[in-house]
Amino acid sequence: MGIINVTPDSFYAGSRKQNESEIVDQARKMLDEGADFLDLGAYSTRPNAQDNSTDEELDRLIPAIENVCKEFPEAILSADTFRAIVAKEAVNAGAAMINDISAGRLDNNMAETIAKLGVPYVAMHSRGTPQTMQSLNEYNDIILDIMDELLAPIQTLRNKGVKDIMIDPGFGFAKNSTQNFELLNRLSELSILNLPILVGISRKSMIYKTLEIPTEEALNGTTVLHSIALQKGASILRVHDVLEAKQCIKLLSKLNQKKL
Repeated sequence: MGIINVTPDSFYAGSRKQNESEIVDQARKMLDEGADFLDLGAYSTRPNAQDNSTDEELDRLIPAIENVCKEFPEAILSADTFRAIVAKEAVNAGAAMINDISAGRLDNNMAETIAKLGVPYVAMHSRGTPQTMQSLNEYNDIILDIMDELLAPIQTLRNKGVKDIMIDPGFGFAKNSTQNFELLNRLSELSILNLPILVGISRKSMIYKTLEIPTEEALNGTTVLHSIALQKGASILRVHDVLEAKQCIKLLSKLNQKKL
């Protein structure tokens, strides 16, 4: 899943695309490199990010989706939003799935909206908002607590008739660096939920702060952790660098091939 941020303040500057040509060019590059999905977001969810209005999010996101769909009609687009009205407009504009950082927690209308839209849905674990989440990282057992906090929204979605659900444990969302590494090490335990696991660790602070390097130099560390995530059961990698992630997936897949 290739990340395209149509925001001015996402944590990794290389993912920020503002005008139509930049967005289309980035989509083309990612598709050429083998992206299976493109995830377009217009609300920065980095820690302490500025809150943006619904209208501002719509004004950024909907034209971006329409332009990418027009240029690449076969592409599968995901809309990264926690707002039900934005999810609805995004699907109407051409998005085929919704990626929600709050698993419906920040908008009580999300589950009903997803059910009516009939699209796949990524339910991500988080707490609070991007403005408050870093202070909400107390866990008894990080895996058990994440599962417990995802079970209710998953059940709500299923009760509404939503069948295609993926989970994202939310690396960096209400989790410090130590917790992120414990989460990665124990990622396979989430398989008990029997849902595809999406992992978003690309160039995040758990990498660049640990290595004491700028975000721009965090690709190698990202690839290392992507390899571990795949071995621990990740089904989807949400990435800034598609080519390297595809190479990682191809190489790791060789480990699981049976001899004929």
